[in-house]
Amino acid sequence: MSQSKRRVLLASLAIPTVLGLTLVGCAEGGSGDGGGDAGNKTVRISGGITGIEADDLNASFDKFTEDTGIKVEYTGDKSFEGNIVTKVTGGDAPDIAIVPQPGLLKTLVETGKVMAAPEAVEAAVDENWSEDWKTYGTFDDTFYAAPMLANLKGYVWYSPASFAEWGVEVPETWDDMIALTDTIVEKTGGPAWCAGFASDAASGWPGTDWIEDLVLRQSGPDVYDDWVAGDVKFTDPEIKEAFDAVGSILLNPDYVNAGYGEVKSINSTAFGDVAAKVADGSCALTHQASFLSANFLDVQNADGETPTVAPDGDVYAFVMPGATAGELQVEGGGEFVAGFSDDESTQKVLEFMASPEFADARVELGGVISANKNADPSLASSEFLQEAMTIMQDDSTVFRFDASDLMPSTVGSGSFWKGMVDWIDGKATDQVLSDIQAGYEN
Repeated sequence: MSQSKRRVLLASLAIPTVLGLTLVGCAEGGSGDGGGDAGNKTVRISGGITGIEADDLNASFDKFTEDTGIKVEYTGDKSFEGNIVTKVTGGDAPDIAIVPQPGLLKTLVETGKVMAAPEAVEAAVDENWSEDWKTYGTFDDTFYAAPMLANLKGYVWYSPASFAEWGVEVPETWDDMIALTDTIVEKTGGPAWCAGFASDAASGWPGTDWIEDLVLRQSGPDVYDDWVAGDVKFTDPEIKEAFDAVGSILLNPDYVNAGYGEVKSINSTAFGDVAAKVADGSCALTHQASFLSANFLDVQNADGETPTVAPDGDVYAFVMPGATAGELQVEGGGEFVAGFSDDESTQKVLEFMASPEFADARVELGGVISANKNADPSLASSEFLQEAMTIMQDDSTVFRFDASDLMPSTVGSGSFWKGMVDWIDGKATDQVLSDIQAGYEN
């Protein structure tokens, strides 16, 4: 499957949170026209975002245009991933593309058409982002693309009111979370967790997020990196340990599937539907990325009203804890800004997009966060997004990009996704791990 997991989310939710790239016409004078009067140039940016999010992205450049005279036009098209490399190699590249995955960025770099990032852009990234983020835009020791926006995975959504009623608190370690689960089961007489792996485009990806979280939290970033690189195999002990930990919840009929049925109902439950069960109190806990906050706009709480997402509201979320209290090891995603033109105007836009001023402008318009350490998290449009952005900016946070998005597509969006479905359906863990690993041979 050529589409990324995150694009599957967007198609299913109809809320674009990922920016990609698609063909737009060359800028006035053509890409790479050698410069000239920067004020007379229109810099065209391509991406996969549409609708209100596209409007917000264009609005992020208003002050920049006022200050510099450089016009910026962003155009989005969701169907870019199947044709963008062909378009670029055919000489029809945009001035700038916003790329949603390091893997796709690498493919574009290999065309020879992506320009190395200007010195000013690299200096801005060194100042404003962690080394982890810079690494994802670097290939063969050459830095090409600055990060832009970010999203955070590994959240556990819950009801603050129910926690208060049960006399429980947000857990600080994995063991605390298992103990919390047991307490909820005892107090409610039913499963504590709900989960959904079903998706119109391709089922199983929510399970990969669970596994990725546990590999990172249990075995650490070095093992995670080796796993992404293929040096640690799915059949190795570290990965099986993560499956066993996740299975202690998802394969346990005493723990799942609240509001839906038994364990196998996970595969027939749509991934976004769990929001309704958390909101109305049928489900105490669900594991899902930050984007689930949007799903609560379309469901009702037990009183038939739209639930509030707040620490003292109907629903909220905490980051799934690891083995040690206080450690922040998280996975997520983000976008990268690649330039295809070396003209003066494009270079100035690239530099602006690497700045905290751009991050502030876009974040203030709502619905997104940035990992830019010098951006202002208080500008985020909700308390939840403010907290998520603070986590991403924290120097102590270990961040890793979604592993399945970095793996070859035959594995990341192929055998890994399918293996999660088979696992929930009852196939033995060892066989599932072997089947997933076989994706590397396809």
